Amino acid sequence: MDWFTDTDYGLGRLIFQRMLAVLYLTAFVAAARQFRALIGARGMLPVPEFVARVPFRAAPSVFQLRYSDRFFAAWTWCGALLAAAVAAGAADAVPLWASMVMWAALWVMYLSVVNVGQTWYGFGWESLLLEAGFLAVFLGNATIAPPVLVMWLLRWLLFRVEFGAGLIKMRGDRCWRDLTCLYYHHETQPMPGPLSWFFHHLPKPLHRAEVAANHVAQLGLPVLLFTPQPVAGWAALAMAATQLWLVFSGNFAWLNWLTIALALSAVGPLRTAGPQAPASPPVWFTVLVIAVTALVAALSYRPARNLLTRQQRMNTSYEPLHLVNSYGAFGSITRVRREIVIEGTTDAATGPGTVRPAYELHGEPLDRHQVDWYRRRSGQGRPVLERADREVPADAGWQEYGFHGKPDDPRRWPRQFAPFHLRLDWLLWFVALSPAYGLPWFEGFLLRLLLNDRDTLGLLRHNPFPDRPPRYVRARVFRYRFTTWRELRETGACWHREYVRELLPPVRLTAPPVSRTPASGE
Repeated sequence: MDWFTDTDYGLGRLIFQRMLAVLYLTAFVAAARQFRALIGARGMLPVPEFVARVPFRAAPSVFQLRYSDRFFAAWTWCGALLAAAVAAGAADAVPLWASMVMWAALWVMYLSVVNVGQTWYGFGWESLLLEAGFLAVFLGNATIAPPVLVMWLLRWLLFRVEFGAGLIKMRGDRCWRDLTCLYYHHETQPMPGPLSWFFHHLPKPLHRAEVAANHVAQLGLPVLLFTPQPVAGWAALAMAATQLWLVFSGNFAWLNWLTIALALSAVGPLRTAGPQAPASPPVWFTVLVIAVTALVAALSYRPARNLLTRQQRMNTSYEPLHLVNSYGAFGSITRVRREIVIEGTTDAATGPGTVRPAYELHGEPLDRHQVDWYRRRSGQGRPVLERADREVPADAGWQEYGFHGKPDDPRRWPRQFAPFHLRLDWLLWFVALSPAYGLPWFEGFLLRLLLNDRDTLGLLRHNPFPDRPPRYVRARVFRYRFTTWRELRETGACWHREYVRELLPPVRLTAPPVSRTPASGE
């Protein structure tokens, strides 16, 4: 069956698989390091509460069967070790069936994480990693030549990623059509990178050229993926180059790197060094690949229809396995950057006389049962915070929490984190756009700051209260903009910020229950 495999794509497959394994490794490490505060048993959106109300068929996951923080940690770290082994070439050093088991294990393990991740995992690159990871199961390894059908499925995935993003821009914000979106985007994107300040200060004619080039890359080049070589390969390389531009200009987790991996898989003819792989795969593998191709073709109906409709949806999964999805990003551009600044104080509220807080947290530390009570109520969406019953003065020693990725201190230059994903920082950008994005979890986040919760503080860069928790926390909205060249020279600050409004006034813990010894069985 000479038509079924093509040795010319050996190097493209190798590069794609190695890059995919590294991105799996990144995703598992990010999950292992952040899950306790986000979705752990005592997290802001606990997995146990989620699986209690969502059936297995709607969100298939091993954690539907059993959950504990220790089990989740072991699961994700094992996934990271397996991904590291595959990135090092382990899947090419074993028989074909064993290689497929390794790739399938990575897919199942990460699917189990995503399907209980809730809001924290609602990003398009999660589905993209799963869809690419599913196809990787059927790419084979060094024992056989790359199967042509699966290589074409990778191109179909790359086409949907790029073409979907291009269409949603043209259908969305007017600034994409008049070529002015990049007057704002580098400054207002969710998480700027270390070069974003310089990108923002490029001349406006160059910004317009950037947008025009983006339209060519996302609406023109993807069509060429289905033409003969070398045209398809050159188009793929040009798409990879535009993705590198995005890598340098911002932090978008592994979206750009995975798109680059997909593009490099379409470059050919390039053969791997060493002995040529056998051209004829086992019959069972051939049958399996043909069946999977038919399945993906059938599931592609809704994503393909989505590309053609005026009501195009971004980053949509149509079934719980995330096998074939719709993609797209930045259909609209924010013109003004707003950031949430979260502050705490250990000072008591003042007014006529002295006001004693509902619970003197510092005089009598909360015991374990009271802390559990707060976290449980927070996970169930029940109130745990109350507003200060006296005004807390503006000079009450407010101190600001620091974050790793999102802007806070105007003098702190943005860092490069991608492909690592800082989930809390990203979600706080959305809350600054609309508080509705934080309804399920934002109060639980503030609660954990009032408790000096170790896992939550581990997500932050700076905790101004290392010795004892604050009595009150508040959230305020500031407008941020990049400084000018002159302001940068005079102040050394890359950001200028101005107070806009109060998002949440000073809040404290509600009165906890009276401490008691739990009854047997509790």
